[in-house]
Amino acid sequence: MRRKEKERDEAFAWKTLDESDFATLSMCDGSVPYAVPVSPARIGKNIYFHCALEGKKLDVLQKNDRVQLTCVTGVDPIPQRYTTKYASAMFFGTARLVEDDETKISALRAICEKYAKSNMQGFDDAIARSLARTGVVEITPDEITAKAKEQ
Repeated sequence: MRRKEKERDEAFAWKTLDESDFATLSMCDGSVPYAVPVSPARIGKNIYFHCALEGKKLDVLQKNDRVQLTCVTGVDPIPQRYTTKYASAMFFGTARLVEDDETKISALRAICEKYAKSNMQGFDDAIARSLARTGVVEITPDEITAKAKEQ
């Protein structure tokens, strides 16, 4: 990282992911970059997001499982200084479609606890209705970076 004073540790990266409202998943479709917003959550050091069971995202991942996930939090422009406060984290790794229902349900529970915590009483019914038609992708990071500008 060029600006070492902005570099943060892995714990900071995980905290940024945990606090992010969304992340951008970047992939490579041949020689063409492809990036989409996702709603990630994690269990331990694996990151999950849900998706349809068909579509471009999965088509690209089947050809090339290398991905990069970027999250940004705490964005606060400071116009009088021509700068912005922020925290960011990038997770590089491999992605795979989760096949087993137990892992899918655990991942979907983690996602719902992050994004729909006030409605968890309906989780089991939602799983019963939609598990078979819901995809879950697991990202296993092998490189993690984070940085922040705090003033």
